Amino acid sequence: MSLDDALVEALKRDYRTAPINDADRAMCEYIEQLSRDATQLGPENLDILRGHGFDDRAILQITLIASWFNYVNRVADALGVGRGSGTELQAPKLKG
Repeated sequence: MSLDDALVEALKRDYRTAPINDADRAMCEYIEQLSRDATQLGPENLDILRGHGFDDRAILQITLIASWFNYVNRVADALGVGRGSGTELQAPKLKG
């Protein structure tokens, strides 16, 4: 297992105990709250990220990317994609 593989596995288990720097941990905490209940985020959360060196452009990118993944996963869950149950929507057959 390479260092990168070990890091990925540690992050998959729990980012809180993974060997990452404080800025990455703050980003993960922000993303977790965004994913759980974004209405609970406020200016103080942005200030925490800024305190770790993230500028507003980086915070926007973090927010957009995490939100996009949340959106795509919810759509896939709603349509049964990846469950292997045979009930998921099927792509339409293209003529031509």
